[in-house]
Amino acid sequence: MAIRTIITHPHPILREKAKEITAFDHELQTLVADMAETMYAAPGVGLAANQIGVPLQVVVVDRSTVEDPRAYITLVNPVITNGEGSVIDDEGCLSVIECYARVKRFQKILVTARDIQGNPLEFTAEDRYARIIQHEVDHLLGTLFIDRLSPLKRALYKKKLKKILQEQA
Repeated sequence: MAIRTIITHPHPILREKAKEITAFDHELQTLVADMAETMYAAPGVGLAANQIGVPLQVVVVDRSTVEDPRAYITLVNPVITNGEGSVIDDEGCLSVIECYARVKRFQKILVTARDIQGNPLEFTAEDRYARIIQHEVDHLLGTLFIDRLSPLKRALYKKKLKKILQEQA
């Protein structure tokens, strides 16, 4: 396992639609292990492969419990097939530096995907778990959570980011 570099906005790979995975092999297992290690080191609660520069349809989502503090689920080629209700809550992103905002998401979703061995998965997710999955699936579609903000809030963040990047240069 290796901790990989997390790509940050405005890198263009974050806007690409990730490619479907067809090979459920050792290379995928290594990628997922690295993604989990990177997510926990960040620290974060979810990570999409394109956030580490790999444009493939795979995400890891934290499912930790007191008994197992590093439990996660891997979703390969995930699709949200149904959504119900709506909730507005705070979000941030490992790839969007210094931005936290309230975002509207479905409260309950139906997810279809494959696991790391290629076995089909279908389950319902609710509340915070549903929010994280929606956020990560958005990444695979080239969408960032800031795209769900009002035009004014996006403009303010764009101005803030420009200043941050100038200071880093």
